[in-house]
Amino acid sequence: MSLLDLAPVVPVVVIEDAATAVPLARALVAGGLPVIEVTLRTAAALESIARIADEVPDAVIGAGTIRTPADISASVKAGAKFLVSPGTTPSLADALTGAGVPFLPGAATASEVMALAERGIKELKFFPAEAAGGLPYLKSLAGPLPDVRFCPTGGIKPATAPDYLALPNVGCVGGTWLTPADALATGDWARVEKLSAEAAALRPR
Repeated sequence: MSLLDLAPVVPVVVIEDAATAVPLARALVAGGLPVIEVTLRTAAALESIARIADEVPDAVIGAGTIRTPADISASVKAGAKFLVSPGTTPSLADALTGAGVPFLPGAATASEVMALAERGIKELKFFPAEAAGGLPYLKSLAGPLPDVRFCPTGGIKPATAPDYLALPNVGCVGGTWLTPADALATGDWARVEKLSAEAAALRPR
């Protein structure tokens, strides 16, 4: 099954302390969101991915902010089951294709989408979604590029997510609102689980 079809929302998570990774992942999974993207923006990211991969078997753990082939190899070695990049250069596309795990390469323009589609890559991350044109832009892409599907990420909120999910070329959205920094700092996993459950219940509007 496609990554885009596993859940309506993919939590995009920044983890500062690897000790929080497992309880955080368990809370997200308990709420109904098994697909989790841990961004490689902190020193704790790879260890966090490894801990989740080892201790939360129901989580489909992935690595985000993939920028280089070294990021790919380190993430897969840590246990990442999928990879997400903010954008895609030709060399990164080559490396992702050979990674051996599913991936969502980032694209923000029609030309970038077409370049990836020429490679046979037709499931992409649309980033930064709101800044790059949001709903109207994705609607416009659906006409000439009906065979490409997206996980838009960047600036999407619970109030706008259903509108994105209603688009025929959107399979899921990425969301950063599910793991508030203060909830992670205080270990408020009940709050994370509640936010996860609300997001898992989102439907196209």
